[in-house]
Amino acid sequence: MTSSTEVWPNGQPTVGDTAERTRVIAEGDIEAFTAISGDRNPLHYDEAVAASTSFGRIVVQGGVTTAILNAVVAEELPGPGTVFLHVDWNFRAPVRPGDVITGRVEVVEVRSDKPITKLKTTVVRDDGVVAVDGDALCYTMPLPT
Repeated sequence: MTSSTEVWPNGQPTVGDTAERTRVIAEGDIEAFTAISGDRNPLHYDEAVAASTSFGRIVVQGGVTTAILNAVVAEELPGPGTVFLHVDWNFRAPVRPGDVITGRVEVVEVRSDKPITKLKTTVVRDDGVVAVDGDALCYTMPLPT
């Protein structure tokens, strides 16, 4: 039989554990994400186009918004060695340059036979509006010491 310390060498998370991280979205984040992804949607660059839509002004790419969840998962909970296996995210509200966002994860399920967790995930703007919510399934691999 496998013990939880063999499956979770850095300690098994507990249902209800939470972690979060906050950052300011900078205008340069749009350019950086475009350099990586090639996403040049006018909603991210053209004030006139963005103003003519229901967004009303420039919005950052969804990948910029959800990147904070990558950081929380990889750095905080479950922690280093963790990768996403599956995500199911709902984009509820736009995020714009200058917004302060907080990414938060909460452990809702933990497997004891494999280092797999299911997380409730949210990204909230500083005005309290939920920009993204959903679930993520993660795998945490042991890292060499």
